[in-house]
Amino acid sequence: MDPRITVREDGALLRITLDRPDRRNAMDAALVDALDAALDRAERSPDCRIVVLQGRDGIFCTGMDIAGAAQDTPADDEHTARRFFALMTRLATVPRIVVALVDGQTTGGGVGLAAACDLMFAAPRSSFGLPEGLWGLLPCCVLPFLIRRAGRQTAYTMSLTTLPLSAAEAERRGLVDAVDDDPETLLRRVAFRAGKVAPDVVGDLKTYLTRLRPMPPETEDIAVAELMRLTSSDRVRRNFDAFAADGTFPWQSSTAPTTRSSD
Repeated sequence: MDPRITVREDGALLRITLDRPDRRNAMDAALVDALDAALDRAERSPDCRIVVLQGRDGIFCTGMDIAGAAQDTPADDEHTARRFFALMTRLATVPRIVVALVDGQTTGGGVGLAAACDLMFAAPRSSFGLPEGLWGLLPCCVLPFLIRRAGRQTAYTMSLTTLPLSAAEAERRGLVDAVDDDPETLLRRVAFRAGKVAPDVVGDLKTYLTRLRPMPPETEDIAVAELMRLTSSDRVRRNFDAFAADGTFPWQSSTAPTTRSSD
């Protein structure tokens, strides 16, 4: 198994833990492939009923690996974007109950990863943010899945303001299903009943709901094309290069836009 994740089977549960502490659980193509392989394992297991996706050390996932993206070619970027979109689609359709167990920071693509899951349980210290606008980007691949879960206005507000939501606010807006000091308690309640539900029933439910409210087939092409347009811009490449070189964020740069108070 890829060292970027750890996978542990425990009866009906298959638990996937993102394990890139040096990159704050940021996403790259290899991590996407590792998660896809873990879902293969879940589907091969005759006992698996629930897939649990979680982070560690106060971080769920911080989205795009900016430092890595600075070294990528446009073809690499497009490949990763399509693989990531396909992964979120698979999380939403795989014939298993998929639970995001969030305990800590969740930003960018991490929000999309969690939003694509069937259920999301969070600890009170968790936060959810879309900071892409600060980099000159948009959360292109995330938005279809965030809108599907929490609605257009929440997705729009998070993208427009770049301000993170607290766990309580995320629950109020329908992004999070429940908040608890011990999210494992919520997971155990689901696991107690889910072990009695056959995977094909879960798959049938997901397929039926997708037919009732389908995502247009061109959504992936639109999302990836817009992301490629933005990531190829000089401004975004400068932001990526500065971060890769010395960890400078766009808002720390001397060329970052400033606001002027009125007289």
